[in-house]
Parts: sequence; C-alpha cells; structure tokens
Amino acid sequence: MTNLISRRTFVGGVAGAAGAAALSGPSFAQLALPKSPVALNIIDVAGNLALTQKAIENYRKTKPDLVSRITFTKAPAPELAGKLKAQQDAGRVDIDLVLTGTDALSAGIDQKLWVDLIPQHASALPKLDDIYLPAAAKMQTLAKGQGVVVTYYPSGPLLEYMPDKVKKVPTTAEELLAWSKENPNRLIYARPANSGPGRTFIMGLPYLLGDSNPQDPAKGWDKTWAYLKELGQNIEYYPSGTGAVMKELGEGSRDMTVTTTGWDINPRVLGVVPKEAKVAALKGFHWVADAHYMCIPKGLSNEKIAVLLDLMSFLLTKEQQAYTYDEGYFYPGPAVKDVTLDMAPPESQAAIKEYGRPEYEKWIAENPIELPLQPEQMVVAFRMWDEQIGGAKRK
Repeated sequence: MTNLISRRTFVGGVAGAAGAAALSGPSFAQLALPKSPVALNIIDVAGNLALTQKAIENYRKTKPDLVSRITFTKAPAPELAGKLKAQQDAGRVDIDLVLTGTDALSAGIDQKLWVDLIPQHASALPKLDDIYLPAAAKMQTLAKGQGVVVTYYPSGPLLEYMPDKVKKVPTTAEELLAWSKENPNRLIYARPANSGPGRTFIMGLPYLLGDSNPQDPAKGWDKTWAYLKELGQNIEYYPSGTGAVMKELGEGSRDMTVTTTGWDINPRVLGVVPKEAKVAALKGFHWVADAHYMCIPKGLSNEKIAVLLDLMSFLLTKEQQAYTYDEGYFYPGPAVKDVTLDMAPPESQAAIKEYGRPEYEKWIAENPIELPLQPEQMVVAFRMWDEQIGGAKRK
C-alpha cells in the first residue's frame, strides 16, 4: 500500500460476460480493435488508483493482445481541464483515460473535453442501470453520458476528531460553529475543488441549515455562504488537498476536520491518523453521495477508444469491483450490485474489520442520500468558494 500523502495529495480474474459482450456491440463496427497491442496512459485526479489499479493491471494481463503496457500518473483535479484543453488544441492528446471525481468530471463537461460515451457507445458497455447499485445509478446521471461510474460511496459530511482534545462533540451545525469560536484554528478542511470531504461538507450544509435550494449555490445557499464565512474566521488556512488535512490531524496540530467514511477509515489503516480518532454525525444530516468516473478525452484514435470501452466493461465485472473495497478509502467502494466484502482480497477484509465502524450501516440506513450538485452548478460552487471563502487563505 502506497503512502497516503503521496497517493492522495494529487490525492486477477477474467473479463467475464460483460467484457466479452463489449466486443460484440454495433459501436465496434466503426471502432475496430487494434491488430497489435497499444500502450495506455491513465491519469488519476481522484485517488481512484487505490481502488482500481490492481483490476486495471489484471486487464493488461488478461488481454496482452490489446494492451502492451499501462502508464499511471496522478495530478490535482483543478489542473486537469487546462492541461487537456491545451493538448486538444495542439492536436496532441497523450492522456487516454481519466479517473476522476465529480470535480474534474464537471470541469470537463463544462469545457466539452470528453468523448460522448452514452448513448453513442452504450452497446459496447454493460447495461449500467441493470448492474449498478441504485445510488450509483443516480450518480451516473451526473456524467451527462460523458463518463462511466466505476466506484461509489455515500461519502459524508461527517466530523472527525481526536477524543482526547474534543470533550464536547458538536451535534449540530450551530454547535460546530460555536466550537470553532471557542477553539480557534483547531478546525481545518481543504479547498473543496480538490477535496472530497471539503466539497461534501459545503454541499451538505444547505440540508443542515435549511437553505432554500440545496442544488443552487448561486441563488439557494444564502445561509450556507454566511455560515462558511463566519466559520472561516476561526480557520487558519485551507490546504490544497485532504492528505495535508489528515496529516495535521494525525500530528496533533488540529483537533477536528470534516470527513467521509473512506477518509475516516483509510488514514487510520495507514497510520497517518491515530486509530483512536472518532467520528460524529450532525443531527438531521443528509449524505451527499460521491463517485469516481472513467472519462475518455476527445482526440484519441478509434482503436484506443475501442480498447478503453473494453477495459471499462472489465472493471465493472463483480470480480474486479471487489478490489474497490481497498483498505476503506472509498468505503464501501463498489458501484455494482451484489459485490460483498467477502469477495474482496483478504487484506481488504482485515483492514475494514479492524478499522471500520459499525455505526456507518445505521447512519446509511437512517439518513437520506442526496446527489451532489449538477456539473455546471458544482463549477459555480467551487468558484464562489474560492472567491468568497478561501481564496486569501489557501495554502
């Protein structure tokens, strides 16, 4: 397992029926598979390789006739759209597949960077509505046909704190604000444009505060923006990513942060945050779901697109989805139905047994699960946060 900070600051089996079906759809009449294997360059701007790299490497081993080698790179989500746009304008795209959260997905949709996958290439993929968990199927709608969900989790927002430092745990948004005033600079969260917990927190606040329209940050978040400004008076600075936040929590320079199920479990597995850290849910909170997507940039050859569609289908088989439990990073992780923990590798089962939390099942069952903002609205929310809340205090 790689180090959490390097992995995050930017952040076997056979193909099965789905993979085989990927070669038979009508889309492949135009997109013939290559006669010799191709090299693939995959960029991860979401920490997704922690969940999928083993499965992707399984594909290369299973299909040596299609893929010769795979290069993996990582980058911060906010930098991706500009990089891709420059490559596309120059006619030299060297990124074949993007693994992204809703942040870079949204920016790419906004700038028209992605290949339209559905319905254009739907016949080359499994029937997504049939295989996805219900909430993952809802997350798929956010992709506007330009990405395919590969992993899913209910996310947050939750609070994570050190119990030896936080004696009175906030139970409401108002109590969290009061705690931050009583304990200045002891609360921290990262810039939402590059942080799953950061954006989940700001998208969850409208439900907690009773804002007029939780899906409209420009016109429906009056209470949220006022709250974030007031909260920000008690926050020293906003790191650029969640990895730095967890490092500070683990080292003791902060006492509390906002978190998600995966960002709670995995840093404790890796020893970045002490095992004894606790989590709390605010009364009446709504989960804001999250997912990772597979997107194909415009500008690739048809042969490469054909291989990438086949890879996507492979990654959506139950056998490969079981790897996405990882060590709790995106807990649970699988986007596909009927992929249980006992199907995961032994090390995943052991990590989640030791570091998982029984209260998560109860909270997931008892609290509503909402979609995050639509892509165009997410772009607006990130811009408004940068301009109004954190722009002068980023680090």
